[in-house]
Amino acid sequence: MTGSVVVIGASLAGVSTARALRGHGFDGEITVIGAEEHEPYDRPPLSKALLAGRAEAADLALVSADEDLRVRMILGRRATGLRPGDRTVLLDDESSVTADAVVVATGARPRTIPLPSPGRGVHVLRSLDDARRLAADLRPGARLVVIGGGFIGCEVAATSRGLGLDVTIVEAALKPLAGALGPEVADGLMRLHREQGIRVECGVGVTAIRGSDRPTGVVLGDGRELAADVVLLAVGAVPETGWLRGSGVALAPDGSVACDAQCRTTVPSVFAVGDVASAEHRFLGGPARVEHWSNAVENADVAAAALLGLPGGMVGDNPPYFWSDQYNHRLQLAGRPSPGDTLTLVDGELTGVGFAGRYERTTAAGVVTTAVVALDRPRPFAHLRRGLVSRSAGRRAS
Repeated sequence: MTGSVVVIGASLAGVSTARALRGHGFDGEITVIGAEEHEPYDRPPLSKALLAGRAEAADLALVSADEDLRVRMILGRRATGLRPGDRTVLLDDESSVTADAVVVATGARPRTIPLPSPGRGVHVLRSLDDARRLAADLRPGARLVVIGGGFIGCEVAATSRGLGLDVTIVEAALKPLAGALGPEVADGLMRLHREQGIRVECGVGVTAIRGSDRPTGVVLGDGRELAADVVLLAVGAVPETGWLRGSGVALAPDGSVACDAQCRTTVPSVFAVGDVASAEHRFLGGPARVEHWSNAVENADVAAAALLGLPGGMVGDNPPYFWSDQYNHRLQLAGRPSPGDTLTLVDGELTGVGFAGRYERTTAAGVVTTAVVALDRPRPFAHLRRGLVSRSAGRRAS
């Protein structure tokens, strides 16, 4: 199989697409374009091992020295437009790349909030350069305020506490992570943070970040001010799709690329994978944007097979899966719980050192397992996850 493919995005989803194309026998030209100047790297360690100084950038490489993907890499260039008629990608240096097929894997950028604030000492975390800038400010005894109690915020809070910082998490929701994990598991996770000496302020927003050159404090919506030397904005991510305006590629309401269960967009021979894509998801039963490591890899294989016209899987053949390492604990979840689901424990206790359980929902057809979760229980979790995957396979076969 020959021809040419251009992949926009040199992170996990983009590199995995190139790898999947080769794995499916594609022998044509592959060009991968990345906005960063760095060689492709893995992002999960940015908030943990790299931030803590336990890993170097070289340890994060997505392509090993002995792996020959036969890919032309164009790094340090951003896509500025797509000409759909001849599948030409326009770049910010006024050059362009034309190919037989295009794969959009531009991921997302950190969401920001319009707050008065000093420039230095206020951080986001998405890239290797972001992590390096943040790490330089994480000095023992410094006061860190993390705005946003999602997974990135909690991981950075845990890493920073281990480095000897005074840490406060500020979360506008009444229960951080309750939407992703349900109230019981979210409460247990926050209890771990409080036991480590982290303060958690819930149900309150932020109105300003004080300071002229560097932060001195964070003003909360109720008028209180928290002392701060360093601030992290961890309030989510926005799909990186502005460059697609006018291309004919349809976007979902959240700005992600709308595509079918084989990662096809509304423009022929243009596909989307990873964090940037909102695909028809078989397990979740509709369009969904899934920002997980495993989803990026699975999307890439689905898109590569579809692009080459080969039989292959579909997005959501497997339940969504992610993990989060905080302190010496590992949280794992497969599936997606919804408000009103009941958590049933099968191992351990929520107030103990670990647990495993499943989320269940009562439907007209009976009790359905929607997700499984564990903290420091890898074997029970693996068993529960296999059951969830089997249910998904059974539903596909029916």
